[in-house]
Parts: sequence; structure tokens; C-alpha cells
Amino acid sequence: MTTTHSLGWIGMGRMGYPMAERLLKAGHKVSIFNRTRAKAEPLAAKGGVIVDHPSDLAACEIVFTMVSTGKDLEQVYFGDNGLVASSSGPRPKFLVDCSSIGIEQSEAIAARLKQLGCEFVRAPVSGNGKCVKAGKLSSVVSGSKAAFDVIAPYLAKIAVSGVSYVGEGELARICKIAHNVFLGVVIQNLAEITILAQKAGVPRHAFLNFMNASVMGSTFTKYKSNALVNLDWTTTFTPPLLRKDLDLGLSAARQLDVAMPVTAATREALQSHVGAASLQSDPAGYLEKDFAALLETVALAAGLKLQPENVPMPTGLETEG
Repeated sequence: MTTTHSLGWIGMGRMGYPMAERLLKAGHKVSIFNRTRAKAEPLAAKGGVIVDHPSDLAACEIVFTMVSTGKDLEQVYFGDNGLVASSSGPRPKFLVDCSSIGIEQSEAIAARLKQLGCEFVRAPVSGNGKCVKAGKLSSVVSGSKAAFDVIAPYLAKIAVSGVSYVGEGELARICKIAHNVFLGVVIQNLAEITILAQKAGVPRHAFLNFMNASVMGSTFTKYKSNALVNLDWTTTFTPPLLRKDLDLGLSAARQLDVAMPVTAATREALQSHVGAASLQSDPAGYLEKDFAALLETVALAAGLKLQPENVPMPTGLETEG
């Protein structure tokens, strides 16, 4: 494939690595920065150019970011050796942020970038690292339509399931926050009904087989079933990050005068999971495990001690994963 724009990438976490890898596999040349350089180095063997500082990507026309928080994004943009920190020299024309950050933070960053002549495109995604590899990732985008038209072909290589443009400004941020609120509500309720069925005598794998085949089954319930059945807490998304997004959703709801009682209850349930982590030998390490582990907190409240059922469950992500 002919690369028509020079591309940069910042962030090699669970999501960023496979997303950048997709651009490389599509034939694009990508220069990559990660705070921990060793995490990026395997992509050098696939054509990636690993750089030492975000500022080393300043000459790229388009730079993607995938970081954990708004503070991290500010740091890689405007901090020491930041992407656009220099008072002179080249700057990327398009900055495409795929992270999940707050609306106010995003607005502030966009205002600073506008003064520097950079287009800021918000492009948060739906899915985890396994979804990226399986071609199941999707993205919601906001910013100027002209900027979207430029970056869309590249984003389509990453978010194979679909790229949705929703309008100007921060509209993609609110869509992503709403998405993750739904994620939290669904996993909490899925855990509750799974424990309900188990305590009545139904094995988890049997119950989830039924749910996945029902009209209520979804891509999400299917790919989380193996974790819930076999207590596999390999991290895709952590409870603290989910709590952050629930807080963002509730904050937006207050600003917009929207009642969200189910979200509020889910946030408190998640807080119970954070508190229950103190019962573990390594509380901090436990909270770095997957958010599906909140099944154990629901079970604890029900007086159940869970054991793996050792029944492999299809996730729906096996074909390309």
C-alpha cells in the first residue's frame, strides 16, 4: 500500500500496540513512541520506527495517541519533549486521539492545539486488544469533517468493524463515555444474574450458553463468558479505569440534567469491588486484573466461593485472534 501521509503513534498499551500493528500490517510506515521503549521494540521487526521522545514525531503529518488519561495526553503533547511543545519547527497537521478522556480535558487540549494550528480529531474506540486483533474494533469520531475525511482511511484499517463520524467538537467523547457506562452496567448485571443462576443450582457455563444463544446475547456477553466461567481475569480493562468512566458519565449527566439511577447504582457496586480488593493478598495487583473479576465480589455478597468450571467457552474472537 502507498502511504500518502507520514504517520506517528504514541502509546503501546494493551490497545495501542495492536492498533499500531494493524497500520504496519496494512503497509503503512509508522514511527512510534512509548514511555517504556521496550514495549514498542517488537514492532521494529514489523517495520515500525521507534523514537525516543514524542517530539521526534513532530514532522509526521498525522499522529495517533492511545494513552490512559487526559493528564497523560497533555504530557505527551505539551510536556518535556512533547509532540507540540517546541516553539518552532514542524508540527503534525492532524492529531488523532483514540483515548477515553474527559470532555473538559479534551476541550482544553483542543483549544491549545487550535492556537498551534493543529487539527484535533477525537476518535475513541469500542473493544479491547483481542477485538483489535480479531478485526472487531469500532470507532466513533468527532472534529472537523475535513479532518475526518483525511484520517478516515487510516482509522478504517484499525477499527475494522466500523468508523462512525458523529459531528464537531467533543461529541465522540460523550458517545464513548455513554458506551463505557453501558459496559459497566452490563458487566455488573451479567455478574449478578450469573451468580443468581449459580446459587439456584445452574452451572455458570450452562447459564451463559443459554444467554449467549438468546435474544439478549451479544458480542460482549459471548467474549466475557470464558472469563466468568473459568475465572480467567486476564486484563482487558481494569476496574479503576471503568470507575473513572462511570464517574465521567455521571458528571456529564449532572451537567446535562439527565437522571441516571442505574449508572449511579453500578458505580457504587464497582466501589464495593474496589473495597473487597482489600481482602486479597495483593489489593493493588488484584485491581489491575480484568473488570470481569467483579463476579467474585457479587459472589462474596451472595455467600459463594467461586471455583473455575474448566469448561472452555467460545469467545467469538477466535477466527483472527
